[in-house]
Amino acid sequence: MSKVIWKPGTMLYPVPAVMVSSKYKDIENIMTVSWAGTICTNPPMVSISIRPERFSYSLIKNSGEFIINIPNKNLAFAADFCGVRSGRDVDKFEYLKLNKEKGSKVDVSIIKEAPLSIECRVKDIIELGSHHMFIGDVLSVDVEESLIDKGGKLHLDKAELICYNHGQYYVPSKPLGKFGFSVERKKKVKK
Repeated sequence: MSKVIWKPGTMLYPVPAVMVSSKYKDIENIMTVSWAGTICTNPPMVSISIRPERFSYSLIKNSGEFIINIPNKNLAFAADFCGVRSGRDVDKFEYLKLNKEKGSKVDVSIIKEAPLSIECRVKDIIELGSHHMFIGDVLSVDVEESLIDKGGKLHLDKAELICYNHGQYYVPSKPLGKFGFSVERKKKVKK
């Protein structure tokens, strides 16, 4: 298959589409971020990259806290709305009729409808150019109880989480193999 040279850009798709809630004093907001990721397992750290002119930027910078709410397909409209409308103009919690739940470790509201929320405290802000990267220490992970089985295993595959792929939202739907399947030994069949 032949390839064409494309202009330099951030083509690492698909990516999670996350709804970041923030609060400073009595002002709250939700913004959608596609540039979010894992940084470290131990201690657990994540990152979100935000343009300084965005309304949530100063809320997070001033409070030092944020929550990454991971939306499912039922929140696709809300995720898109929170990415294209500014909190300067509209109270997104109210407009979208999203329920707030108090964070357990930070003074920021969790989006109750999100199946998974990651409570973070800002560890560092790295100014990179058009975006600044907020590195967050993960303080708590709040998970919808129905996604945890009796043995304590988390089943995110049942959450119907959404991702963003070059201008479109998707629900990943077909597993291709579990971690380590490429080196897994075949079980011998007893005769």
